[in-house]
Amino acid sequence: MNLCFNTDSLGYMSFEEMLDTAAELGFDSIEIACGNWSKAPHIDLDNMLENKTARNTFMEEIEKRGLTLATLNCSGNQLAPNEEGKEHQKVVEKTFQLAEKLNIKHIVMMSGLPGGSPTDVTPNWITSSWPPITTKILNWQWNEVFIPYWQTAVERAKSHGIEKIALENHGYQLVYNPGTLIRLRDAVGPMIGMNIDPGHLFWMGGDPIVAVRKLGAERIYHVHAKDARMERSLLESDGVLDTKTIDQFSQRTWNYVALGHGHSVQWWKEFFSVLSMIGYTGSVSLEMEDLTMSPLTGIKKSLNVLKEALPNDYE
Repeated sequence: MNLCFNTDSLGYMSFEEMLDTAAELGFDSIEIACGNWSKAPHIDLDNMLENKTARNTFMEEIEKRGLTLATLNCSGNQLAPNEEGKEHQKVVEKTFQLAEKLNIKHIVMMSGLPGGSPTDVTPNWITSSWPPITTKILNWQWNEVFIPYWQTAVERAKSHGIEKIALENHGYQLVYNPGTLIRLRDAVGPMIGMNIDPGHLFWMGGDPIVAVRKLGAERIYHVHAKDARMERSLLESDGVLDTKTIDQFSQRTWNYVALGHGHSVQWWKEFFSVLSMIGYTGSVSLEMEDLTMSPLTGIKKSLNVLKEALPNDYE
């Protein structure tokens, strides 16, 4: 497996300083966010599209440090029924265009979430089958908006030479677990696979190891290495549906944490062993979102877990 780094985790650093740090820490490749929910701290998407010299310099800076560019990320909600959705779609389309210019065949993004009716102006995430209106909303989202959107998006991606789109199993998306990924893939084809992020499945009550076995290597296109911890005494009283913002970590029922701070090294060893067992050989991209420590500290602690747990020979 390829030890990758989601560079937003060092978003406060310049592009060059981030690359130096990634190389010094021993990463093999990087994942660059192009915009939408990311501030895109390490890339100017419009300039990269317009300026061949900028593209050449960008790639040279990565390669001269012994790194490769594994993927571009444009995660957002391009299906939001408002101006934000339109703006996010523009970034998706520009990311596809840049992928072609950089010869990148692999995109990471989120599936998107429409409104609940043709007149909605905000997204609507349905998580229950009752009352009955929820099922009607969900069927409308999938059949009238979601599948048609992705049928078109797949064809657009193909026209730019893209071969794989990895959808992150994030909440507040129509694809948030293996079952919903498989449903979409069956409808629009094998360009769509999963970016499996254990941190999200943890808080939703799933088991990422079981999820990996269900998906199989043929449906897993990317892996985000991120942990989550269910917070004792808070979880038991209020459950996992917590709407407090992530900066209120001392009050939340669960939090994203550095690897090993939610689940042991032994758990991560089993996770990566099973990934290897089913034949996954792609990128494992470290994404650090633990607000209880500095980003660089969290990256180093997480990296220690990764280097011990991955079935690779890291010193």
